Parts: sequence; structure tokens; C-alpha cells
Amino acid sequence: MRLLEERIRRDGVVKSDQVLKVDSFLNHQMDIGLFRAMARQWRQDFADAPINKVLTIEASGIGIAAVVAEEFGVPAVFAKKSESINIDGTYYATSVRSFTHQRVYSVIVSTRFLGPDDHVLVIDDFMANGCAMDGLLQICDAAGATVEGVGIAIEKGFQPGGDRLRQRGIRVDSLAIVESMDPQTGDITFRD
Repeated sequence: MRLLEERIRRDGVVKSDQVLKVDSFLNHQMDIGLFRAMARQWRQDFADAPINKVLTIEASGIGIAAVVAEEFGVPAVFAKKSESINIDGTYYATSVRSFTHQRVYSVIVSTRFLGPDDHVLVIDDFMANGCAMDGLLQICDAAGATVEGVGIAIEKGFQPGGDRLRQRGIRVDSLAIVESMDPQTGDITFRD
């Protein structure tokens, strides 16, 4: 998606050859107009899928997933990274290793919000090694839900997550795939 790639080039900050900071428009301060454009793109790309639920993980994916869910006219659900007294009844749980925070989180989704009748589009802001996606896919599997696809705003193509999911036959639609980043020059190369 050219619009997203241009925004990354203009406002993204290359912190290292592994770390791209996009907090001015994607995952701290949020550009809702950009989110709407991304949501329209995914709506077009997944027009053939009977999506009735959007799933993401706390916290950076929530804003994007909410706009995507609105575009599809379906509910958004997010996996919580901690148990809460507000979660009643049973839930699906798994563990996820965060590339950004370098720690393992337990994530949960109430069984009331995900089940065998759901056709899910999984959304997130970034994918590096795919650990968050693995966790969300495990939750969908436990729920008996059908995963129609995965939508990622920015995929780090030089890390294995996206390609590993594609090899498993999962439909992955990344709007910008970064192939390399140079912290010296700030240059970013995207996959065509």
C-alpha cells in the first residue's frame, strides 16, 4: 500500500536494522484517516471472505482493529494480556513472546466472544517473528473459529513470521513489507 509506505518513509524512524519506530502515526499517536484507508484496503482484499469478527491483541492492534471492524460492520475482539476480575466464565488462553518488549505474556479471550461460528480476520500493527499471530491463531483453533486471513500493517520481511504463516497456508495480507532498514541513512527498502 503506497500510502502507508510513503508515511513510513516520511515519519518512521529507523532505530536499528531490526527496529522501526512508527509511534507518531501507528501505535502511540494514531492517524485515524490512515487507519480508514488501511481498513478499506483490507475490506477490498478480503471481499471474498465471510468475515464476521476481527481479532487482535492488546494494545497496539486495538485502534487499527476497531477501524477495520467498523469497515466490515462486525465486532472487534482483543486478546487481553492479563486476567481481570471483569473476565467471567471460561476463556481461551495461550502464551505469546513479544519481540518489542522481550517478554512472554499470557493472553486470553473470553469464550463468549469467539466460537465455531466465527470467521475471523486477525489484525495487528506489526509482524516480526509471528509470535503474537501464533498465539491468536492458537486461540482461534481452540475456539473452533475459522481464520479467513491475517492483516498486518507493517511486516518485517527480513524476519520469518509472515513467510512462515504463508508456508502454513494462512492468507497473510501485509500492507507494507519492509525488506531492510539502514540506521545510518534511515533508508527503508520495501518488498514489491
